[in-house]
Amino acid sequence: MGKIVVTEFVSLDGVMEAPGGGESYRHGGWTFEIDRGEEGDAFKFDEVMEADAQLLGRVTYEGFAAAWPNYTDEVGFADKMNAMPKYVVSSTLQNADWNNSTILSGDVVAEVKKLRDEVDGVILVAGSARLVQTLLENDLVDELRLMVFPVVLGSGKRLFGETTDKKPLKLADSKIVGDGIAILIYRR
Repeated sequence: MGKIVVTEFVSLDGVMEAPGGGESYRHGGWTFEIDRGEEGDAFKFDEVMEADAQLLGRVTYEGFAAAWPNYTDEVGFADKMNAMPKYVVSSTLQNADWNNSTILSGDVVAEVKKLRDEVDGVILVAGSARLVQTLLENDLVDELRLMVFPVVLGSGKRLFGETTDKKPLKLADSKIVGDGIAILIYRR
């Protein structure tokens, strides 16, 4: 059985929109203004290398698919991103041309439960705000990894939305990296 791990860059006020830029959001690329340090970079590297698959919403998928096939590096990060299986949740996407991509359409909860049964290992979810909110609402997130940047953006898409009930989590690990970025790991 797979383990769904959500990983997000967030501001202190919970904004997760356009951390790397590429969107018309006025604060796009805000994470590049704060140094993650070697330990923060290693955390992100290890996270991708441990993943067995990616689960993405359509908007994040389209952004990743436009960028990652063009990257190469000496450490294998880009190769891993491009080679691993990718599952994109979408009711509108007709083609998923990025290497090893599969479209999941229909009932999101049922599709993700089925995927979790089929994939053995870590299923990494990055970005994908609406998908993450659906996964949280339906208790499908096994681990939540937040890289909290010491900045208040004041506007933008928030990671957490309304839920029908409280969602208790347990802090499993925490550390500070770079210029005051908190890495917080929560489990159900």
